[in-house]
Amino acid sequence: MRGFLASSIGVTCAAVLALPSVPAAGAVPTAGRAAEPHVAGIPGSTQSLPLAPLTHDRSLGAATAQGLFRQDVRHFSMVGVIWDNPDTELHGRVQVRTRAAGTDAWSGWQDVETHNTEHAADPDTAERSSGRVRGATAPLWVGDSDGVEVRVRAADERRTEETGRGTRTLAATSPLPSGLRLELVDPGDEAPAQHAPVDASRTGTLDLETAESLSASAANVDLAPLGTTEIPALDERETEQELFALRAGELTEQQRAKPYIGPRPRIVTRRGWGANEKLRERGFVYTKKVKAAFVHHTASGNGYRCSQVPSVIRGIYRYHVRSMGWRDVGYNFLVDKCGTVYEGRAGGVAKPVLGAHTLGFNSNSMGIAVIGTFGSAKPPAAAVTAVARLTAWKLGLWGANPQGKTYLKSGGGNLYRKGKNVRLNVISGHRDGFSTECPGRQLYRKLGTARSTSARYQGR
Repeated sequence: MRGFLASSIGVTCAAVLALPSVPAAGAVPTAGRAAEPHVAGIPGSTQSLPLAPLTHDRSLGAATAQGLFRQDVRHFSMVGVIWDNPDTELHGRVQVRTRAAGTDAWSGWQDVETHNTEHAADPDTAERSSGRVRGATAPLWVGDSDGVEVRVRAADERRTEETGRGTRTLAATSPLPSGLRLELVDPGDEAPAQHAPVDASRTGTLDLETAESLSASAANVDLAPLGTTEIPALDERETEQELFALRAGELTEQQRAKPYIGPRPRIVTRRGWGANEKLRERGFVYTKKVKAAFVHHTASGNGYRCSQVPSVIRGIYRYHVRSMGWRDVGYNFLVDKCGTVYEGRAGGVAKPVLGAHTLGFNSNSMGIAVIGTFGSAKPPAAAVTAVARLTAWKLGLWGANPQGKTYLKSGGGNLYRKGKNVRLNVISGHRDGFSTECPGRQLYRKLGTARSTSARYQGR
């Protein structure tokens, strides 16, 4: 395989509260990291605002409700809440409302998905133990806004205990995590680059930002020219020829005689959705192979237009890196409701890039996130078909049957102890590897369709 700069190697898915007024927001430092002010010419920024206590239970020694009153802020389009310890869960409810930019129109209260800590790098990896990782809600896409209000309420927990006269119910309130902060993400409004592929003969004079962009693009150099904004779709014959070129020395005799692989789908590259490559850590980290695909939803809401997806992904990317402390966006691929596939974590779409999507099962797998929230909303057919097309191709590169089973070794989680070999569907939902609602009940119900369709694309 050719490899211009692509061999960079790393070592290593309520009642309204009366809230107190607080000063107008700027970019406020988070404990342990510097503030990120808006810089002219660099797209995007993150405002980080500490939440204020609203009520207090002395027996707990911690605030049981925190928030911020309505206030003016710089433009943002995505919102989330973070806290200090990534191993601490937030048991409670997070709600926000926002003001559409340039108007007096405030939204109603919107719930923010609190169970997001299971989307993470595996325990004992360099990414997880970097000291920069924080607990976080899922990010919520709210569109261009310049005002915000937030409230976080701890959950009431009830338990029973036996007494001499029978049983009694005791009520308690879970303490909120320490260091709660509101993150307001501006993904930047610059359109993705649409110029011709990069001239590799001129790379010697590039600055760091351009060099990092070139490095991310070069990881796909076996599939498309440097600087391309999309990797085009291939037909069945072209895909088989590409497979032989990429994996010639690794294919079995049976695979060479009859490769089961779906036609390569069109994939929008990181350059295509406008990734600022200076945000992520340098270099790439790989696992050994791709034996399984975990399907997720981003839980970021369904109120986006497909034309806004590059901005949505830039927001998720910035939130994962700047707010949550990951080395890059966690998912290997993202799929929108119109069925477009996007490159996620850098390192090459045909390569086994190690993600941070399914805590305990990131090794030898890939993570695909459908952009949206699918607990009660049904996923669009175009998105399910795109998942099938993508898995038929990517799993086919590694000889995996979409309708089959495989074994993955757990890195540790709340369903399987570390070191346990777990038998999983080759196409699994996030909840199969970790106790979570992800990818949402409605999307999870469609995984059987995705498996059978994916297998059909492979010619099985």
